[in-house]
Formats: sequence, structure tokens, C-alpha cells
Amino acid sequence: MCVLFNNSIDSNMKIITILGAGLSATSLINYLLEHSEKHNWKVKVGDMSVEVAQRKIGNHKNAEAFYFDVNDTSLRKKVIQDADVVVSMLPASLHYYIAEDCVSHKTPLFTASYVSKEIKALDQAAKDAGILLANELGLDPGIDHMSAMKVIDEIRNEGGVMEGFYSSTGGLVVPECDTNPWHYKFTWNPRNVVLAGQGVAMYIERGIYKYIPYQQLFERTQPTTILNYGNFEIYPNRDSLKYRGIYGLESIPTMFRGTIRRPGYSKAWNILVQLGCTDDTYIMENTKNMTMRQFTNSFLFFDPDMSVEEKIVKYFNLDPKGEIMKKLEFIGLFSDEKIGLENVSPAKVLQNILEKKWALEEDDRDMIVMQHRFVYTLNGEKKRKQSSLVVEGKENETSMAITVGVPLAITVKLFLTGKLNVTGVHVPTTPEFYTPILQELENYGVKFIEEEY
Repeated sequence: MCVLFNNSIDSNMKIITILGAGLSATSLINYLLEHSEKHNWKVKVGDMSVEVAQRKIGNHKNAEAFYFDVNDTSLRKKVIQDADVVVSMLPASLHYYIAEDCVSHKTPLFTASYVSKEIKALDQAAKDAGILLANELGLDPGIDHMSAMKVIDEIRNEGGVMEGFYSSTGGLVVPECDTNPWHYKFTWNPRNVVLAGQGVAMYIERGIYKYIPYQQLFERTQPTTILNYGNFEIYPNRDSLKYRGIYGLESIPTMFRGTIRRPGYSKAWNILVQLGCTDDTYIMENTKNMTMRQFTNSFLFFDPDMSVEEKIVKYFNLDPKGEIMKKLEFIGLFSDEKIGLENVSPAKVLQNILEKKWALEEDDRDMIVMQHRFVYTLNGEKKRKQSSLVVEGKENETSMAITVGVPLAITVKLFLTGKLNVTGVHVPTTPEFYTPILQELENYGVKFIEEEY
């Protein structure tokens, strides 16, 4: 049985309370426990599954697992009140409830998620309470901000004027584990992957605003190479324009952010988008007894004399033996396997089959790739700089967990050791955040290679 509030805790110990013990919390927990004895920390991990939380902390003497339900208001407030620092690894939509209670009880909060409008509105209240609400401390958002701002500030300090900034990130698998025709496996939330890009992608290119609707998004890819890992492609993210303000580049003529995949992924994914397989806005009839072949056929024109494969080939003008058809066949789009899910959207059906076909195998290792490109003028001369990162997962620790959890944990350490003396709502775009975090991340294999191109 796990005790929630342990009265035997050393009164001088700082209590770090982590809410949520999911996959991305592993490296965070490990880091804080490794530093707990030196800094006299107690690390409490709360989750709806005490067993999961207990597995994450093992038998560490400075750790404690407990039951936590964010919807239990009295429990939530008590947990936050008793903590010196709260780290929320809960879904982003729940952070506001935690943040509001943190402000009420004057407890600093750290998250890896984007700052929502609601949390941003707590800035003055957090300052009045004398606490820090630190956000976007993971990979993307997080390491992307820090690594970009480091170079941007260096360029500015030299007297350079930024003219273009391109930034892209992807979660993939290491080359030796790249074993399916899509060259992709799930390394983070499958639902987010299936729904990726919905809406309008917005960016600016040489002073011209570009608005790419979802149905055209995966046709607008850009090629790139990253270090010695070969070729990749990039498709635009939803809103690149807001980063002009975040990075202090309000007048920059080019600002683009994208997602990285291996070549060929986007063309095949675009077929699923055009078919309607990624739509999450309505419920399909009789999906429990429907086969995948019938599912695919439901989006195509009626012709009882043509097979589903022939319809796909004709409708999209595909090579029947080409790479796109191989990819569609691989995920079972033409199979007679029953869906087995009742009252679901097309996107849920697609997610269900992809979770089987794109699952990481037991010995698979994931890989994070990130690349920034900077175009600027210095002393009348146009210059270009590139900053690239590849992080490979380890046998028992994914690169996703490392790059999300470790920068978050480092920030908590900086705060508790008196090296971060700020209040209010913050993201890590200033040197007091990014300099020490990036320096320490190099010890974990998170090191950017900078070069002119």
C-alpha cells in the first residue's frame, strides 16, 4: 500500500511532486532521483495507476508513489499544497487546473506542454504569488526553442540581421529498426499523428504569407538531409507565424516550422487524407462488422465490377505496383480483417489499424531528429547557418523520454538550487534558461552540430 502523505519526511527535504507517470515521465523521474540524495529531495509520483507509478520509482529511498486523480478537487489541492514544486506530465488540457491551484497555494509549476491562453492569463497572478509557471520545457516545444534562441541571440550579438528561420522536428526510428515501407513507427501519441496537420498551415516566405489547407498540406513537402542519417522530407506545421513574436523576430521575412518524415511518407499519407480516413468529425455506421476493405471502399466511387485496389489506382492515378500501393497494402487497407470497433470515426478506425502495423517492436529504438536553418546578413554579407540534432533511443530509454523529460528535470534542479530567479509564466527562450539546460543536455547525447551551408 502506498502512503500519500508521509509524516516521517525530513522537514528540510524539498518535495518534488510529479503528476502523471506515462512514458515521457521515465527520464524525468530517473534524473530527479539520481540527484535527490545530493540535494535532499523527496520525489513523489502520482498517477491513477499506483502500480505504474511504483514501477517508475522502483525501491528508491527518496521516492514515493501515490494515487492521483486530477478530477478529485480536494485531493488535487492537498497534493499541490504539500509540494515545494509540481511537475505536470498530465495531458495538456488538464494543466490549467493544476496551474490555478499552484497559484492559489504559491507552488511553482513545470510542464513540457505549450502555454495555453488560460495559463498565459495567469502571468500576473503568478507574479503576485511570487511563483514560476514554467512551460514548454520538453522537446518540441522546449529544446527547439532553446537551441534556436541560442543561435539567434549569437547572430544578434554579432550585429547580424535575421532574414529567414526554418525549424523542423521528427520522431522516427533508428535506421536499423526502419523495417516497414512507410519508414515510420509510432514513437509518440498515435492519435496526434493521425490528426496531424488538420486545419491550415501558416508561414511566411520572403515576405509572402502562405496558407496551406489540410487537403494540400502533404503535397507541399521540402527535402533535406540531416548529418549522416540520409534524406528526409518536411511538411509545414499549423502556425509558424506566432513564433515571430516568441523569438523576437516580428519583422523577419521568412519563418517556417515543419515536421520531419522519411521521403515518400507524405505522398502516401496524402492518399489517406484525400480518401477521408483521417476525418474525426463524424461516426460511421456498422464499423464493428465492417472489414478494412469495406471501410476503404466506403470512400470510393460505386462500381461493382472494379476491385477496391483498382478504384484506388484509377481515382488517384497510381502505379498499381508502386511504392504508394505497397504502403497502403502494408497497413491493411485492402484486408478482410474486421474493424471490431463500434460507433467510431474514420480517424479512430485508421488509428486502430496503424497501432498494430506501426507499433515499435520489442528491440526497436526510436530516434529524434531536429534541424534549424538560419539565414542572416552580417556586415553586408548574406550568411547561412545550420544546426542539426539526432538523438537515438537506448535499450531501456527512448529518445522521446530523454528529450522530453531531461530538460524538464534540469529546469527543476536549476530552480531548486537557486539558479532561476524569475516569477510569472515563462518559456525557455532566454539565456538564463537555455544556456545551462543545453550545456547539461550534452551529457545525455543531446548535442547540436552547427555548420555553415
